[in-house]
Amino acid sequence: MTKKLKITLVKSYIGRPGKHRKVLRGMGLQKLNRTVLLKDTPEIRGMINKVSHLLSVVEIEVSEK
Repeated sequence: MTKKLKITLVKSYIGRPGKHRKVLRGMGLQKLNRTVLLKDTPEIRGMINKVSHLLSVVEIEVSEK
């Protein structure tokens, strides 16, 4: 079983610094209320910490076949 993160953009990035926008694009989030599933890695956790005030994050367990 591997951990994944279900990440949803819940606040707009309009008026935010360019670094925040780049982090969101790097995670694949460009529109409001869009959700992506990403692996739970230290790199992704660091990206989430940078823009945590704009996101909703849920940990899920995924079984691989």
